[in-house]
Amino acid sequence: MSTRAQPHIEQMTIRSTCRGCAGGHLEPFLDLGQLPLANAYLRGDQLRQPEPTFPLVVYFCRGCTLVQLVHVVDPTVLFSTYLYRTGTNQTIAAHNDSLADAVVRRLNLGKQDLVVEIASNDGSLLQCFRNRGVRTVGIEPARNIAQLAREAGIETLGEFFNAATAAKVGARYGKAAAILANNVLAHVDETVAFLVAAKGLLSVEGRIIIEVPYVAEMLDRLEYDTIYHEHLCYFSVTALLRMFSAAGLAVERVDRLAIHGGSLRLWARHAESGGHGGSALQLAAAERQVRLDQPETYHTFGSRVRAHRSSLRELLARLKAEGKTIVGYGAPAKGNTLLCYCGLGTETLSYTVDRSPLKIGLYTPGTHIPIVPVDRIFADQPDYVLILAWNFAEEIVSFLAPYKQRGGRFILPVPHPSIAPV
Repeated sequence: MSTRAQPHIEQMTIRSTCRGCAGGHLEPFLDLGQLPLANAYLRGDQLRQPEPTFPLVVYFCRGCTLVQLVHVVDPTVLFSTYLYRTGTNQTIAAHNDSLADAVVRRLNLGKQDLVVEIASNDGSLLQCFRNRGVRTVGIEPARNIAQLAREAGIETLGEFFNAATAAKVGARYGKAAAILANNVLAHVDETVAFLVAAKGLLSVEGRIIIEVPYVAEMLDRLEYDTIYHEHLCYFSVTALLRMFSAAGLAVERVDRLAIHGGSLRLWARHAESGGHGGSALQLAAAERQVRLDQPETYHTFGSRVRAHRSSLRELLARLKAEGKTIVGYGAPAKGNTLLCYCGLGTETLSYTVDRSPLKIGLYTPGTHIPIVPVDRIFADQPDYVLILAWNFAEEIVSFLAPYKQRGGRFILPVPHPSIAPV
């Protein structure tokens, strides 16, 4: 990791209370260090400049069980310009189409209905609704990504979502039959206020459909690399139900999904229509059975993370000592947490590849590993590919079939560092 990284306290605030219940009983259980922002990729001319860094420490709330960060980086620093695009991945494309189909069928949506997506990225999910004849509006604060959506024909407001934005959308377009928020709730500092604003934009019979990574999967599969400054919360159903109730919403249904290493899809409605549904209550009860509501569970996770760091470093060091060449696949935010925490730079990975044209030619934050086109793997035929975007491992291995056929091997970093079978 770069020795030139510098703390930027003026771009950060520190919470003293839980964002779920406003209590003060927050207990740290994992300290990943002073790290750069996971999406702060660098140009070549920036490599010798000091990099902003911020504490990455994870806390457990003894009051409501919410897992969270208390060091909050200014969202305008995090999201005003963004390099992650949802429309460049086949797995996400299939997921989006399936979600749109489920929402349209379950809610019986037609051309008169409005679907609003919060953090709509490049508009690829909303395009699936457009293809089904439903009105859409996106809300996306990243200026560069919002413009890509507009160029694709998706009407998009370039703003952060809050009560004022909700009122603006409601006045201009009417109430929403469905509000979508995939992988954005974790980015929000004032979670309950966010949900209240969404409720204000929702029609009486409408639904809010939210997808979040599941903290139970993070613990089970040791997915600590999904922890970075953008992700302020790591959700259990227990914590979510409390926050939805506080916002006047009832979670009628929870679906468990394989996407992103294990996620939840919550279908919520106005609480006046009824209480939390059976699937939500059953999952919350199951969490108590496996002690997700106890701090000791999270301290054990912290110990496992520290052991994983040693195991991964030892595996890669052994391969390098044998003269093997190793490169990375993917330049995801999660990969940057892994690389920085484990202290893996160009002495270990010659480069990493990515399919997003926005990242090609840049360097990973902290570790300064060059990001190059995927074709480089076919040209160089390295001995090993470390799959940093492990949540898309199946798609990646399939795409790299010619590399594998010529003897190339894959390393999977989680849940245990391992070389994939031939």
